[in-house]
Amino acid sequence: MQLADPITQPQFYRDVTTKRFFAWVIDVIIVALVSLLIVPFTAFVAAFFFLGLMGVVGFMYRVITLATGSATWGMRVMAIEIRDQHGARLDLGQAFLHTVGYTVSWAIAPLQLISIVLMATSNRGQGLTDVVLGTAAINRKV
Repeated sequence: MQLADPITQPQFYRDVTTKRFFAWVIDVIIVALVSLLIVPFTAFVAAFFFLGLMGVVGFMYRVITLATGSATWGMRVMAIEIRDQHGARLDLGQAFLHTVGYTVSWAIAPLQLISIVLMATSNRGQGLTDVVLGTAAINRKV
């Protein structure tokens, strides 16, 4: 089993880049809300480190949701999921590596720009982390 071919089966990749953007917006909102809920339990100390808290919450959220359903909640709303090079759902190790790649891309701005360009120009809409790991986001309801 392998990933769908973007030439012979384009329906798997149709509008995936746009859906990934909207999924990302939904995920950022979810992570921000969860982080806001955590702040009072830290005696409001976390308010001084809110972006760091969001980073930790976001990392855990992404690993857990990718490992349990191969998609974050935002991706699930947008009906897309990440598949590995064999077309299978991500396991915990792959979810962790994908999240590490995503985090590094956000930490180093040129890598994120490269990732965006790749998503906008590649047949499969793969970002930099996807290219390195051999993963791709596909439409779930095909």
